Amino acid sequence: MWDLRDNARVTQEQRPTWEAFARAMGEEFLRARTAMGASQERVAHLAGVSTYTYQKFEKGESRPGTPLNPQLRTLVAVCQVLGLSVSELLAGPLPGQDDDA
Repeated sequence: MWDLRDNARVTQEQRPTWEAFARAMGEEFLRARTAMGASQERVAHLAGVSTYTYQKFEKGESRPGTPLNPQLRTLVAVCQVLGLSVSELLAGPLPGQDDDA
């Protein structure tokens, strides 16, 4: 498993952009939802968010053209519904601190 302390050893060129990182999270949400055979509406309802909000999560967006940036409570709720671990979802190189977000 990726240790967040290892993130300091990743060069800027190896780090994804915030957009790419958010898209990868969205793809993982889609993969998990599809594997469990649930609709977007069902996942959204169980997580306590609107269907529109969840649809944006799967696209990796908060608003059109803005990378996904959910509140921690919302991220945990969606992960619980989908059977995902937040730590595994956030594993891997993290976007750089100096990227636009």
